[in-house]
Amino acid sequence: MNFKLPELNYAYDALEPYIDAKTMEIHHSKHHAGYTNNLNNVIKDTDFENQSIESILKSPNLTSNIIDEHSDFWHTLRNNAGGYYNHCLFWETLSPNPEKGSNEFIKIIESTFGSCDNMKEEFGKAAATRFGSGWAWLCVKNGELSICSTPNQDNPLMTGQCGGTPILGLDVWEHAYYLNYQNRRPEYIKAFWNLVDWKSVEAKYQASL
Repeated sequence: MNFKLPELNYAYDALEPYIDAKTMEIHHSKHHAGYTNNLNNVIKDTDFENQSIESILKSPNLTSNIIDEHSDFWHTLRNNAGGYYNHCLFWETLSPNPEKGSNEFIKIIESTFGSCDNMKEEFGKAAATRFGSGWAWLCVKNGELSICSTPNQDNPLMTGQCGGTPILGLDVWEHAYYLNYQNRRPEYIKAFWNLVDWKSVEAKYQASL
């Protein structure tokens, strides 16, 4: 199997009270594990078996609207490759003991959005207004920071989406927050900021350059 469910760097209850332990357990051991297993099954004995997840996501066929005899394959690959990648990034940028970014990185955020609060407000709006299930993203596009959202398990790396390299993502599928927040998505978005490890986000920013 090419892809493995990543181990978390913290216990399921470590992110409480912002994300409860039961949600974390189900989200990681059921949802993310399901995407991982399905991804490995769909790429078995195909040309994708030895490709990186980024290479798979950038395949133009993943977002092709052409309906042919292979459409079920591409649909399954798109959903599960996205689900695998998106959750890996999500866990990596959360921490029970989040660290701040450097002064230089803070200045980059401020120069792009006017202030860190403005960035959070724009990101929060992208998350709150995503109809149905999906993700909000902070990306690096052409060397510049940008914010966007995508439906379902799509992400900015995919052809036809908002573009750029994601460095921070927020899962706004109901399974990510419903046990604790029910239909109060804005409360979940607000709580998210207490867990963002900006040192990890900054490292992803530097890697994207």
